[in-house]
Amino acid sequence: MILRRVARPLLATIFVTGGINALRNAQGHAKAAEPFLNSAFEKVGDVVPEQVPRDPVTLVRIDAAVKIGAGLALASGKAPRLAAGLLLGSLVPTTLAAHSFWTIKDPGERQKQQIQFFKNASVAGGLLLAVSDTHGKPSAAWRARHAAKDVGTSAGKLTRKGQKRAKKLAKRANKALPTS
Repeated sequence: MILRRVARPLLATIFVTGGINALRNAQGHAKAAEPFLNSAFEKVGDVVPEQVPRDPVTLVRIDAAVKIGAGLALASGKAPRLAAGLLLGSLVPTTLAAHSFWTIKDPGERQKQQIQFFKNASVAGGLLLAVSDTHGKPSAAWRARHAAKDVGTSAGKLTRKGQKRAKKLAKRANKALPTS
């Protein structure tokens, strides 16, 4: 559908450009994200595996790579539902780290960050739609339910046919037996 071919690249643009910008200025992004990351690791650090890097610059680069890769996948229509899910997973921490307007005292800056926060919330809504978009085809869950129903129906028909066949064979066997 033409709508998907236009909407997906438009939705992906902010992530690809944002990812490129983050790679170009990883230090600056890491400095902005560091308070959020430190707070997050303090709260859930014992649950996070050791293999997960804790260095803000590395995490910013990983996030940027996800944004670029998933953004390009979404824009080109390659695994768009997965790509949208990855972008959504990247958007939430980015929004919390960069646009925590509730911590800002200056009214002007607070309003700017609030606008950015709600812009990102709107983009998250678009990503949720992209995650759930099945191209007008039934979802995997729907297909599984109906396949199970079809198997049950077929099994029931086979059982009834088998019972009829068994009755016929029993009648033949009874006729073939000598009577005394």
